[in-house]
Amino acid sequence: MVSAEDQQLSRRSRRLPAALAERARNGLGLIRSRRLKTGAGPSRGVAFVGTVWAGGATEPRSGVVVVDGAGRIVDIRAERSGLPSELLVLGGVNHWVVPGIVDAHVHLSRLAGNQPAADGNTFLATGLETGLVGIRDLSAPLDQALRWRTGHQPPPSRWPVVAVSGPALISPQGYQADCWSGGGTELVGTPAQARWVVQRLAADGADLIKLGLDPGPGAGPVPSPAVVQAVVTAAHDTGLPVLAHALTVELVGRALDAGVDELAHVPTGRLDRVLVERLAAGGVKVTSTLQSFFSQGSGRDAAANAADLVAAGVPLLYGTGSARSATAPAVDPRELDRLAAAGLGRLGALRAATEASAGAAGVRRRTGRLVVGEPAHWCCCRPARSSNPASGALRVRCSPTVGLPLARTRPTTGLPGPPPTRGNR
Repeated sequence: MVSAEDQQLSRRSRRLPAALAERARNGLGLIRSRRLKTGAGPSRGVAFVGTVWAGGATEPRSGVVVVDGAGRIVDIRAERSGLPSELLVLGGVNHWVVPGIVDAHVHLSRLAGNQPAADGNTFLATGLETGLVGIRDLSAPLDQALRWRTGHQPPPSRWPVVAVSGPALISPQGYQADCWSGGGTELVGTPAQARWVVQRLAADGADLIKLGLDPGPGAGPVPSPAVVQAVVTAAHDTGLPVLAHALTVELVGRALDAGVDELAHVPTGRLDRVLVERLAAGGVKVTSTLQSFFSQGSGRDAAANAADLVAAGVPLLYGTGSARSATAPAVDPRELDRLAAAGLGRLGALRAATEASAGAAGVRRRTGRLVVGEPAHWCCCRPARSSNPASGALRVRCSPTVGLPLARTRPTTGLPGPPPTRGNR
């Protein structure tokens, strides 16, 4: 039977362009879904069946996630019974339904192997197809970064949300890492200059400030303690967090002395117990990028540092460094394996890549969790090697029904990990 609402909508749709008519129908489906009682499903949408992990401290369990035609989660349930017979059902017993991944360290201006990228929009236009629902670009020319930045607004269709730092702040004649080249740095030689640059970046729309404390192989100059302090104070005065690229014990200490909020990498210089405890006491978050160091042959000490940081309770965030690790921005199973091996376990690695990275400085509009009533920023994936999605790379396609990422996986040569037991999460 055709309802009065449908008849009215049909009459209106004849006067609307096809795209607007479809949006109107989806909107009506959303309104109806909110009227449903427990046990019912939306009149339009998709049900995803498998092992459901809603993120955070929840435990994986068999279940169903129901999404309406507008891409909003309307139910998370244990059984398929009670679902409308016309509802599209995807997934199965060998699938996992998990929050989408947020990569807290990418370089959209560089391709794999640190080659210049003509246009980061090429990746962003299909970003959800990689399994990423959020990314944070660290060090790009400001005009380029601001074209990618999504800020407080919803991202363009099929884009992940994008937070940007703009250029990394380095000392005059200082070392420029390959992934910072091409205009991805700005010079700060004095405290006054540092304050002016930070205020300008904040006014122009940067989401956070990146400070480059890296002498490089030639032992070049780095910002002095006074300049570092000026950067942090000016950024905090404008409400922006500061992330430091600091890999050695001395420069990590300099960053902590000034009050930075995050480290862009797990340091490669072996950290002592005092410094690890300072990071933990200060609540400083650390982005992993472990695989990028292993790809360069310098990952052993970084991995040992990561294990010490996990043991001390320092929050680790999932981040790949993209161009540094010779991969395009995408979910990297090797990075998940490295995080798991550092002591987080496989489910802990997924937490680092979802809820923890969604809380990275500058990232907005993502929670890293599946929540009823909220948009479905997630992946439905089938692991390649075991019963845990952290053991397979997400290879994603978009659903034309609800515009959400549905994932497939491919085999990976990442580290073999322990089975997903309760004690290894």
